[in-house]
Amino acid sequence: MGRMTEAFSPKNIIVTGGCGFIGSNFVHYVYNNHPDVHITVLDALTYAGNLENIKAILGDRVEFVHGNICDAELLDRLVPGHDAIVHYAAESHNDNSIANPEPFLKTNVEGTFRLLEAARKYDVRYHHVSTDEVYGDLALDDPAKFTEETPYHPSSPYSSTKASSDLLVRAWHRTFGVRMTISNCSNNYGPYQHVEKFIPRQITNILDGLRPKLYGDGRNVRDWIHTEDHSSAVWTILTKGRIGETYLIGANGECNNITVLRDILEVMGKDRDDFDWVKDRPGHDRRYAIDSTKLQTELGWKPTHTDFQKGLEKTIAWYTENRAWWEPAKAATEAKYKQQGQ
Repeated sequence: MGRMTEAFSPKNIIVTGGCGFIGSNFVHYVYNNHPDVHITVLDALTYAGNLENIKAILGDRVEFVHGNICDAELLDRLVPGHDAIVHYAAESHNDNSIANPEPFLKTNVEGTFRLLEAARKYDVRYHHVSTDEVYGDLALDDPAKFTEETPYHPSSPYSSTKASSDLLVRAWHRTFGVRMTISNCSNNYGPYQHVEKFIPRQITNILDGLRPKLYGDGRNVRDWIHTEDHSSAVWTILTKGRIGETYLIGANGECNNITVLRDILEVMGKDRDDFDWVKDRPGHDRRYAIDSTKLQTELGWKPTHTDFQKGLEKTIAWYTENRAWWEPAKAATEAKYKQQGQ
């Protein structure tokens, strides 16, 4: 267990990527649950960032800065006066990383380096949001799950850049004393997720009268967590986590892709087999599964959205009611997929 750190109570935080799916959900979570905290959202508003995601709460407590995490001069102006950086900004879509790895190197590796330098310079607490994909994958019949001790074994350009950034964070802690924590989380789902990702893509295809598509044999297993549970876990780690430590975030939501797709079809009143099979992506990871024992026992965190079916139903309802939010991105996303043969 090691020694417990006294609780950290940040008052002014920077959230990078706070207009993206997971980042904006975190901004809403902090806004709703911690009224004494001021949040500065730094986002480059690439295709995955949408100012609409936080527009309703912009004001005294939530401020938006349009800029890039690679911009060192901007960070010099922005970081002083804040007591923590929570780093969500990332290029995060595997298919895109296969089509063009370059933006992944820039944002995920160089961007993290710039933030770490700023955290070091201004002695600001730093929390790094990462992914379970840094561990590679598990065999479908393997009873094991990832733990904090699992060796890194990334397989895609995306996951290798996230692994690189995790290692930079650890090095800046060891070498320069940057006060950091890292979290590696499993697949998120919930409102405001870009339509290129698995669950929203299937839901929006069905809403648009298109047949959903499924990679390979559909037996790839993902460990799903509702984005609000991810947010509460990150806040717990930021405020109670031990400096220099890594915590895995998961909610025991293992489910294979074909089951998730069939559940979505059923909830939406379609036949369970009303989808098309497509060729698998190169290097497609078979199974992820997270053991979040350390986070639960050491910091007392628990997930609340443990009924995946119910979470899925709510998510489907959100996309059904918020067509205006996702429609602008849908046509461009499907055109890009078509180009990639998917």
